[in-house]
Amino acid sequence: MKGIVFTEFLDLVEAKFGLEMVDKIITESNLESEGIYTSVGTYKFSEMLQLLQHLSEHTDISIDDLLLVYAEHFFSVIERSYPGLLNTYSDPLEMLSSIENHIHIEVRKIYPDAELPTFEVVDKTQDSLVLIYKSNRAMHHFGLGLMNKTFEHFNTKASIVLEKIKDDGTEVKFTIHKI
Repeated sequence: MKGIVFTEFLDLVEAKFGLEMVDKIITESNLESEGIYTSVGTYKFSEMLQLLQHLSEHTDISIDDLLLVYAEHFFSVIERSYPGLLNTYSDPLEMLSSIENHIHIEVRKIYPDAELPTFEVVDKTQDSLVLIYKSNRAMHHFGLGLMNKTFEHFNTKASIVLEKIKDDGTEVKFTIHKI
């Protein structure tokens, strides 16, 4: 997992819960990196799981809800750092349907060894989209949060239904309808 995911997560934890919480979740976790991350480094997903688990325990916020909040924060990073990417699109469904064929290609230019989930477009109309998310990491709520922020970015409302295809969350169906 790319380091930017860790550095931004810890920035969010510090902003929302304080530096003491950052120290607490790092100290309680068994991290090969010792909690020292660079945005361009690559780290084990198990480290993110430990940080999320400890934050969840201390805040009584579910990991899924933490991932939603984190995705909202991460979208603001994308807006600041890669405005050209977002300006390529004029419609949220068009943007979401191009994750595999455009957005992930651009991400791989910056982070060639990034391990990204796949998003298969199952059905697309002018007002709806069905995507299948597949990943060996169950971070579908992070994807859901990014989708929510995508609609917000385009000043558009949508209904997004998440349905687990596999119980462990490694395969999920997103059914999206513009409202």
